Amino acid sequence: MAYKTILVHVDNSPQWPGRFEVAARLAAEFEAHLVGICLLRRPELPGYIRSAEIAEMLAQRARDAEDKVKASRQMLLDRLSQEGLSGECRVVEGEVEELASVHGRYADLLIVSQADVNAPNSSAAMDEIQSVIFAAGRPLLLVPYAGKVKTLGKNIFVAWNASREATRAVTDALPLLQRAGKVTVMVVRPRADSRAHGDVPGADIAAYLARHGVKVDVMAEEGEGIDVGELMLSRVADLGSDLIVMGAYSHSRLRQWILGGATRTMLESMTVPVLMSH
Repeated sequence: MAYKTILVHVDNSPQWPGRFEVAARLAAEFEAHLVGICLLRRPELPGYIRSAEIAEMLAQRARDAEDKVKASRQMLLDRLSQEGLSGECRVVEGEVEELASVHGRYADLLIVSQADVNAPNSSAAMDEIQSVIFAAGRPLLLVPYAGKVKTLGKNIFVAWNASREATRAVTDALPLLQRAGKVTVMVVRPRADSRAHGDVPGADIAAYLARHGVKVDVMAEEGEGIDVGELMLSRVADLGSDLIVMGAYSHSRLRQWILGGATRTMLESMTVPVLMSH
């Protein structure tokens, strides 16, 4: 099993260079075809507005958006040529759901950046990421908006709660897990009456991974009174992990967003790349 088609979001944001470095590194490692997606959003004039000045202003914004997309597309093509990678760049007119539901489903892995919590549009960017998580049906690799990703997949941290989403994430991450030098599976607050974990929480998932050639250690955490996401980030720092693998939104989206949860904590506070599946 390997990633043979990798899709990356292309724009001219400050996060693009770091995101491309991660995508290019994985494409080279897996000899994958790298597909860049540029989103073109054209501002539209409501039918009830007939102002010529506003129409011209929106037309100028549309031209500016097209120019930015052309520049981003050329930037990707130049980098592909420089790196000697197989790839292409597609311009998609519409919203981010197009990236996920139309193009993302024909890729093995999608790569986007974490929303910059300090940016003016951070809330909208967070909503877009959530839309991709729910719509794609593919694993999503989120690259932190700040800092440089020095290594990826050498020392992997797996958050395991025996849910369907966590199972998807582990299976989706197998190409990386099999190449890792170290994999740590953390089981948090397993219920004594839960049958999902088996007799010994963490033992079954460790055996499953070992049969796939993954070198794995298991750690169990009670973490009472501590946010699970914060506990995960603390252990990632202790272990020096360079990638987190986890399921996304094991409860309903609305409930998770109102009450908080590990997914939300990671989307807001990740310190290393995170591979999520839903």
